[in-house]
Amino acid sequence: MNWKSKIHILIASAAISAISVSQAVAEEITVRLDFSPWGIHAAMHLAQQKGWFDEAGLDVDIQDGKGTTNTIQLVSSGRIDVGQVQLGLMALARENDIPLKSFAGWARKGDLSVLVPKDSNLNTIADLKGKKLVTFATSPWVPYIDSFLKNGGLARDDLSILIVAPPSMVASYVSGDADGFMTVGPFGLPLVAQTRPAKQILLADAGVAFPSYGLVALEKTIKSRRDQLSKLATIQQRAWKYIFDGNIEEGAQAIIDARPDNNLKLKILAGQIEAYRPFFSTERTRNKAFGIQSEQDWADAISAMKKAGVIKKNHKPNDFFTNDLLPK
Repeated sequence: MNWKSKIHILIASAAISAISVSQAVAEEITVRLDFSPWGIHAAMHLAQQKGWFDEAGLDVDIQDGKGTTNTIQLVSSGRIDVGQVQLGLMALARENDIPLKSFAGWARKGDLSVLVPKDSNLNTIADLKGKKLVTFATSPWVPYIDSFLKNGGLARDDLSILIVAPPSMVASYVSGDADGFMTVGPFGLPLVAQTRPAKQILLADAGVAFPSYGLVALEKTIKSRRDQLSKLATIQQRAWKYIFDGNIEEGAQAIIDARPDNNLKLKILAGQIEAYRPFFSTERTRNKAFGIQSEQDWADAISAMKKAGVIKKNHKPNDFFTNDLLPK
């Protein structure tokens, strides 16, 4: 064997060793989503599909959830590293001395809505008097129902609110058995667009506003795994920008490809992603990169939640979020 052949062998061996080392040190991160697959999951699955996590040395286990509350419980117990959840319910965990914090906020404008028929004369909270609404037990809506009604001059006795199983919620509305359903607006609007088109009465319009979907982890996890969580959040920031820069259907298809047995519809998923576009920024974050949260937005949220009686302690905005893991 001549010296050139030996060099080629050494180079090949070194390359194989480098690949093996890279694979061996890939950091495992478990990410639990809020629910079964829908549009807000697009960036997570797209990043996985494109290999962006692999490129960053991350081995991300993406799990479907059983509701924001359940995901928060699993993150709080340390069984899951990161949750993608409704941040308004994370605030309730902080109230109960669970040291959760958001390190990226995607839907920075409140998106909880009552969906009612598009062609109806139901336009305000007061218009819901005497109507029948449905929601589910672990919905992010539940802690805020009384405050929502009160701000519109109503009480629980003025209408009927039924707790049903999550799959029954949309079915009850579509069949006409319910006059409306309490949900996340961008989730529900595309689901019923072909069967009983809807419009939304926003919780935020009743003075209860807080950031919506974002990534949360225990403070000790953010501290001990800062580099890995920073990579995760930065890749998600990149994925959301890519999606909203004209690649919504590609994002929707990534969800379908990741969950081929769920009978998902491209049109509905793409509709949910598009419906989120106006919720990804507030006035204070309009010119800021995806994921960056506003201290004043959180201050307003704390004030609204205290007024609603949902939280009572004297929290500060920085108790709930950090921007330190994202490029500005």
